[in-house]
Amino acid sequence: MINRLANKVLDLDLFKKVLALAIPFKSAFIGTTILAIALAVLSPLTPFLIQQTVDKYIAVSDKIGLQNIIILLIVVLCTTSFCRYLFIYFSNWLGQSIVKDLRTQVFNHVSSLKLRFFDQTPIGTATTRTINDVEAINSVFSAGIINIVADLLTIVVVLGFMFTTSWKLTLVCLITFPIFLYATYLFKEGIKSTFQIVRNEVSRMNAFLQEHVTGMNIVQIFAAEERELSRFQDINASHRDANIKAIWYYSIFFPAIEIISASALGLMVWYGSNLVLTDGATLGILIAFILYINMLFRPLRFIADKFNTLQMGLVAAERVFTLLETDDTIIDEGTVSADGLKGEIKFNNVKFAYNEVDLVLKGISFHLEAGKTMAIVGATGAGKSSIINILNRFYEIQEGEILVDGVNAKEYKLQSLRSKIGLVLQDVFLFSGSVMDNITLRNPKISEEQVIEAAKIVGAHQFISKLPGQYDYNVMERGATLSLGQRQLISFIRTLVFDPTILVLDEATSSIDTETEELVQNGIQRLVKGRTSIVIAHRLSTIQNVDMIMVLDKGLIVEIGTHEELLSMEDGYYRRLHDMQFLVHG
Repeated sequence: MINRLANKVLDLDLFKKVLALAIPFKSAFIGTTILAIALAVLSPLTPFLIQQTVDKYIAVSDKIGLQNIIILLIVVLCTTSFCRYLFIYFSNWLGQSIVKDLRTQVFNHVSSLKLRFFDQTPIGTATTRTINDVEAINSVFSAGIINIVADLLTIVVVLGFMFTTSWKLTLVCLITFPIFLYATYLFKEGIKSTFQIVRNEVSRMNAFLQEHVTGMNIVQIFAAEERELSRFQDINASHRDANIKAIWYYSIFFPAIEIISASALGLMVWYGSNLVLTDGATLGILIAFILYINMLFRPLRFIADKFNTLQMGLVAAERVFTLLETDDTIIDEGTVSADGLKGEIKFNNVKFAYNEVDLVLKGISFHLEAGKTMAIVGATGAGKSSIINILNRFYEIQEGEILVDGVNAKEYKLQSLRSKIGLVLQDVFLFSGSVMDNITLRNPKISEEQVIEAAKIVGAHQFISKLPGQYDYNVMERGATLSLGQRQLISFIRTLVFDPTILVLDEATSSIDTETEELVQNGIQRLVKGRTSIVIAHRLSTIQNVDMIMVLDKGLIVEIGTHEELLSMEDGYYRRLHDMQFLVHG
């Protein structure tokens, strides 16, 4: 992607897509463009008026005329300053407004992607796309296209004034222009490639930091701090080197431009002085040209930098658009509402693979009646969690069908179906915020009374009441200030208050100690009452009272029946699991 852009002066298709982002803010875009044109016209008026002041009023000692033109000059300067203020403000307002809407659009799109996307994409990279790359698009409007147009217009108008005033002096000023353009071209090409490397290094650093800060406990457990620090130092050094290379280009370019512009000024003064002495030009023209040269070279000095800013904004835009065009989303074409769902579940010859090739589930068929509880057991990798993932439509199946109350799951509105399925995972994720917010997920329809009642049902009210601030206690990021068992209890409350018709417990008690488990089991029994429930558990002692147990092995159902029925099979898979587990635990 970057190489493709690097080989183009400007990707017009991409440029059009970026400009289309400004359509909702058309008035601001047009207004800013008008201001750019106004500044291009107003800026050269100052040296022109100074020329008139010197030649027509100071030279002839016209005090009244001098007073009037000074007033006019002050008005022009104030008007120019005010227009420049409006231009800077509105160009940046436009960029930030576009960024705000685009970032919301990106976040909304990312939240609709299949979990496969997050399996394959580092979170730090996705974060870079949503924050750094989107922010870079702001520069396309605030410091890119509109500023380039304004500078180009200024150059054209200034040259017009210069040629009109003295074409000879203008040509002398432009003698160094080819050297200036060549130096600008070299700078543009060099800094462009460097900026691309810098953005890649930023993305790489974000991905590394996010991953390692999140997994810092693993780093410390295995005493890997020095090794990971060494890796970070390498990434950090690469980022530093890329930035230093960019700085090197600037350190060469700007002094070179100063020399070139100073040479142009020196040639103009030398030739202009001769013209003044021979009455070929006036002193006012000479003074005006000194100002014109500054106005001519100043925007040229920065236009290469702004063009690279535009280019890098386009590079970032392509990354963002690529993310937005990622169609790895769950197709939501359902029209059936899940309101009034009873909870009957039926799998008919379901086949599923995470990578579309290697099947994890190889033809699963079962029927779970509404209000009944089914446990799924099996070794790691047998496909237990995969059944949960496809029931919630986090992933799409390759073959077969999943029926809920006799209706294909794809025919339900996605959010409606998911709202009726409560899922309690082994790895509980809590957001930074209060206990209450983590339970309700800021849903205003859930009252504090409902939360407290649910907490009492699952046996969590007692420990929450002892926390500083109770339900307002800040659990910090990922619930770092709570134990595993406490986090699990909060996840039970969260599920209960949303009152699901179908309840899924994915090894929900595996992280809880025996004492806490006894506390939770009571709550689980009340939680599953009247609900269709699927329980995945390694501890077979927790599932003896379920209505049906399904045993999976390598993506296939090898046994299905009640606890007693499966134990009666002498060489059965479940019997072996049961005997091994209870032998180990005494």
